[in-house]
Amino acid sequence: MQNPTTSWVNGSLVDSHAAAVSVLDHGLTTGDGVFETMKAVDGRAFAVTRHLDRLTRSARGLGLPDPDHELVREGCEQVLAANPMPLARLRITYTGGASPLGSERGDDTPTLVVAIGSAARRPDTTAVATVPWRRNEHSAVAGLKTTSYAENVVALAAAHRAGASEALLANTAGLLCEGTGSNVFLVLGGRLVTPTLASGCLAGITRQLVIDWCGAEETDLPLAALRDAEEILLTSSLRDVQAVTRVDDRDLPGIGPVSAKAMAVFAERSGDDLDP
Repeated sequence: MQNPTTSWVNGSLVDSHAAAVSVLDHGLTTGDGVFETMKAVDGRAFAVTRHLDRLTRSARGLGLPDPDHELVREGCEQVLAANPMPLARLRITYTGGASPLGSERGDDTPTLVVAIGSAARRPDTTAVATVPWRRNEHSAVAGLKTTSYAENVVALAAAHRAGASEALLANTAGLLCEGTGSNVFLVLGGRLVTPTLASGCLAGITRQLVIDWCGAEETDLPLAALRDAEEILLTSSLRDVQAVTRVDDRDLPGIGPVSAKAMAVFAERSGDDLDP
């Protein structure tokens, strides 16, 4: 168990283990909620504006009221100040609030929570595994960062059983989509490419920065492209840019020239601007 932390719940700082929301909260009973996870280094969160903008897009996708960005920022600042850590995972959760025990949302105000946990620097390389389940790119919540994460829990557990740190999923059309908590990039013919948002993948913050900073291209990719890729990268807020050394039973060279450049550019650019 991690060291005790202090969380921010609906405007108040509380001990994380004593913090409480209603047992009728729609985020608990139906997964009616959205969230964001940010990296924080020495008490300073990265890309806060981009994360808050995506939180709002996800909330609108569920029909929740727009979150108050200034209030969320205040919660984040209070939690970071109360929990000094060299590297942390800062999570914002925003749900439908107390509601009837069913799919119908009630009239209560949304629940807003900011929590924190310590994080360790991810290794530069990792292994991934493909799993048989598909992302539904036609879903009402496709591309939204919702708290309905059960299918990710199942897929990630399968990857762990295969000795991998992440699972990669195709969509219903058989196109490469994303990981359970990451976006994926391939190097094909020397070009850095990533699935389009139409695949159903999340519009990752790190994903977009790699596209902008490294000149990556968005394109439709069959799942089989994993077998042809010269290099494979994962991106996420806590991974930053991570090279893949194994996909299922296929070994890759690890940090190739394109991977090395993307990792170096991201480290430099993100270090120069905390809110790009």
